Parts: sequence; C-alpha cells; structure tokens
Amino acid sequence: MRVFILIVFAVPGLFAQAPSSPSPSATDSLSKAEDLYRSTDYQASLTLLRGSGQSSAKAEFLIGRDQFMLGDYKRAAEAFERAAALEPANSEYARWLGRSFGRRAETSPLLASKYAAKARASFEKAVSLDPENGAALNDLFDCYLEAPGFLGGGFDKAEAIATRIGERDPAEGHFAQAQLADRRKQFDTAEEQLRWVIHAAPRQVAHVLDLARYLATHGRITESEAAFDEAERLAPNSPRVRFTRAQTYIEQKRNLDQAKALLNQYLQSNLTPDDPPRAEAEKLLKEASGA
Repeated sequence: MRVFILIVFAVPGLFAQAPSSPSPSATDSLSKAEDLYRSTDYQASLTLLRGSGQSSAKAEFLIGRDQFMLGDYKRAAEAFERAAALEPANSEYARWLGRSFGRRAETSPLLASKYAAKARASFEKAVSLDPENGAALNDLFDCYLEAPGFLGGGFDKAEAIATRIGERDPAEGHFAQAQLADRRKQFDTAEEQLRWVIHAAPRQVAHVLDLARYLATHGRITESEAAFDEAERLAPNSPRVRFTRAQTYIEQKRNLDQAKALLNQYLQSNLTPDDPPRAEAEKLLKEASGA
C-alpha cells in the first residue's frame, strides 16, 4: 500500500492537500485487529476496526474477512468491493469478493444465479490479475466444476484450470483431477489421483483426510479408518483431523458418541481462520445429539 505524506502548498487563494499517511495509532489498531482475526476472534477484530474509523484498503479487506467468517456475506462483499475500489489490481481482494458472492449464491436461492455469475467473474478477475495466485486458481476451478454451463461453468473449463494448477503445484493438480474424475463418475481414476496427491506431498495431512473421506463415501470403512489413523499419526491432536473425522461419522450416522467427543475437543482447541468455524462444529454437535 502506498504511503502519502501530508503536504500543504501555500498558493494565494488555493490550498491543495495530499492524502495523509495512516497514523501510528491507526496502524497499531490494524495490527491488533489482524491478531484478533488470526486467533478467530472475528467480532472483536471487527469492533476494533469500526472504532478506529479506518477506511484503507487493508482495513476494508480485514473488515470483509471478519464479516465473512461471521456469516454476514452481504456486508463482507460490500467491504471487499470497497477494498477493490481502493486497490483494483489486488488479486486477493477480487478472490475474496468471489468467495462472498459464492456464499450469497448458496444462501439466497432466489438470487443464486445472479450471485453465482458474480462469483465466477470475480474469480476470473483474480486469476487475470495474478496468474500465479494458487488460491484464486483453486477457487476458479471449484466454480467451474460446480456451476452449470449456462452460468459459465463446465468440466472442460475445470479441466483446463486443473492443468494450470498442476503446473504450479503437482499435488494440488492431482487433487483437482481427482475431484474432476469423481464428478465424471470415474471413481477408480479419482482414487488413483488422490493417492498420487499423498505421494507428491506425503507430509500434508489435509490430503490424507481427503482420501479418508473419499473412501468412507464409497463404503470402504476399514480403509477409511486406517487413513484417519494415519492422519492422526502425522498431526497428533490436530483440530482439522478431529473435525473431519467427526463430520464424516455424523454424515454417515455412525460412531456418534466418538463424533461428539471429537467435536467437543475441537471446540476447546486453538483454531485459526484456516480451520472450520466453531459455529459449524456446534451445528454438527447438535446434529449428532439429535437436536
């Protein structure tokens, strides 16, 4: 972000003033708000930012992420639009705007087509602004994979993006190909690609969890449990492992007592914004309890 110095030009009858740089207190507030966001205290982060009265692109971006994590996707999109207006070349602002529109499509059935189209356009813009933005490529791939053709999606488009993802990151490329094969009902190919992901990135527990869930979905429970056990070995006491295992059990209506115990442990964990929100875990816990 550019830093401007306040300058007043003494011209008879005319005063010109350049924008001022952020005050030390404003910079400190933004830094504290970022810390609160990273510790998943999104409401406190948002309250601090609102109280500071900041309107920089970075502040608007953080406000948007806070609102997104709190489930207010309308206000999140508005904040990301303000951030993008201040820094239109920022790929991440466009990507998060796309994520917000995607969630609005999911939660607004009557306007789903409108917001889905906006999400796609935002992801495409994010990739055009920074072709090396791996997260933007992944989001665009998901969009093409899920959206019907009349909304600009389709398997052919998804496959082209999967190839680009693989050129940057072989493991992520295999994962994208696995998702594509699964949607095409090429189940053997999907499993093969998931196992290639683990081979390409053997220490990344998220990929082992993907395989565990895939195996469970296809009724291969013993193999799925072995994969979950391997994930726990790779990342002992990992909140992500606990959540994913509990989620799988609840979806399949089995091991519900164990699922509840895992979720209670999850809710006591130190989470990050990369972990599923506590609200999502609480919802699953109620489902497992029959509430």
